[in-house]
Amino acid sequence: MGCWWEGVDESRLLIAPDPGANGNGSARLLSLRHPKSGVRTSYLLSNGLLQELHWFKQSYGSWFLGDYVSKDGSMYTATPIDPVFIMLPIFEEARMKKGDDPGKFRQLDEILFISDYPGYQHLFSIAENCMQVVCEIKEIGSSKFFRLDDMKVMAWLYCKVCQLKQTLPALDQNYAAREEKDTLADAVSILGEYLKDEPWLKLLCNHFKLNSLETKRIASDFDVCPTTIESPVGCSSLSQGKNTSEKKTARNLKQAKKAKVETESRNIKDMFTRASRRRN
Repeated sequence: MGCWWEGVDESRLLIAPDPGANGNGSARLLSLRHPKSGVRTSYLLSNGLLQELHWFKQSYGSWFLGDYVSKDGSMYTATPIDPVFIMLPIFEEARMKKGDDPGKFRQLDEILFISDYPGYQHLFSIAENCMQVVCEIKEIGSSKFFRLDDMKVMAWLYCKVCQLKQTLPALDQNYAAREEKDTLADAVSILGEYLKDEPWLKLLCNHFKLNSLETKRIASDFDVCPTTIESPVGCSSLSQGKNTSEKKTARNLKQAKKAKVETESRNIKDMFTRASRRRN
């Protein structure tokens, strides 16, 4: 069996858990839809764990990879993502909800059959386990039928917001000085990077009585590096290491630096001329 990184034209640095350390060593890159934008995006499936890829790159740099030098100094990292975020828009479309009608129950093989996206077929077992928290399930014989449930989705999102709201102050001490509503808005805006505006982000903002424009403004502070699927490691929607606020700070620092004023500077030609005169 070939390696999961086969087909990549050039070497790239990826920091991710070793598939063979605590598992069977299986890993593959999957092309899936980004849950918010719908853009084709690459994810890493390793030992049954779905991970999103992030891209970081400094202005200048390269990597020594054994005897090989990678001119591209960029770095990819893989971090776990809750697969419910990835599945949510797929299950939303599959139920074909109209108005007050809650929609249809569908089998997983129907829901996960997405044209031009065979990667979803590898998520069958993951979807069967994780989507029970946000779906109604009916069993007929040995078959299971799933339908997204709005109340369960909102309860799951509420739990995510509360967890993130508690975690943020531990990650950054600056949150301790902020008002609770601002921290709440940050938590919703971070989740909003994985949710479509309609209906989930809007419903979430309404539930917490937040201004949706404010949460979008906070979320827009983070740059996303849009690349095509043919890009290195097949990454098509990867978050960049520096956010806009950091760039603005760096730009302000550059502007604050004044031109160095030279004092008692001399032309090097004059120095040699004066030295020759002394010898004469």
